[in-house]
Amino acid sequence: MRLALFILPVLALAACSANDAPESETASGPSEPARHIVEAVNDPARPESQTERDAGRHPAEMLTFVGVEPGWRVADLGAGSGYYARILSGAVGTDGEVIAENMDWIVERFPSSDEAITALAAERDNVTRLVSPVSGILDDYEKELDAALMVLIYHDQAWVQEGFPPPTRADRIAMNQSIFDALRPGGVYLIVDHRAEAGTGDSVVGDYHRIDEAFVREEVEAVGFELVAESDLLANPDDSLTISVFDPSIRGNTDRFVHLYRKPL
Repeated sequence: MRLALFILPVLALAACSANDAPESETASGPSEPARHIVEAVNDPARPESQTERDAGRHPAEMLTFVGVEPGWRVADLGAGSGYYARILSGAVGTDGEVIAENMDWIVERFPSSDEAITALAAERDNVTRLVSPVSGILDDYEKELDAALMVLIYHDQAWVQEGFPPPTRADRIAMNQSIFDALRPGGVYLIVDHRAEAGTGDSVVGDYHRIDEAFVREEVEAVGFELVAESDLLANPDDSLTISVFDPSIRGNTDRFVHLYRKPL
């Protein structure tokens, strides 16, 4: 899919209510992706295996929602094979930097992802490969970030996997603290994940790879982040929330929550 410059609108940006965020904060921004974002999404070097996911992920709208600008330092956390890292590389430009991070368990379980990130970092001077433990996810990055993205991977930090130590709330709180500490004041943290039924917490992660958004929000706000905006761009009211995200009937089109948090100024 290729985007026409200045045609594709940003859909469904919804501000948090006054009870959820400071009154001064709204989900404001341009009505369409800026040129640097559109050109990054339209980059002909992007592999087809990634561009075919665009229709279900809306990367141009997501980067616009975050407010990504040329020259920014952005961390793609749980980058996998680099879907967002590659787009971000083009969007932040040569004066910016993308930290393509994979948790150490991802590298061990899915070595092909690390190979893809290694190749991307060799290809692009503004991409830095980082492998880190969950609890100290950005402890080894010494510069100050403008933004961090965690797309469809937060739930996996509550996934009990055979052969790996069971993840804990303390690990995730430490992870969020590491992200908070790495961001500049006013820096933002985007979380996108598969929505679970309200009140389920992390109890269905193992079966469905979904997580309760209120559960995520509580853990993120525990370290000082403020939820400043939400989007329903990736919502799907036809998703029952009671089947695995890998079920063929819903894969790639799950009901997903989109939260934008900010480190206070």
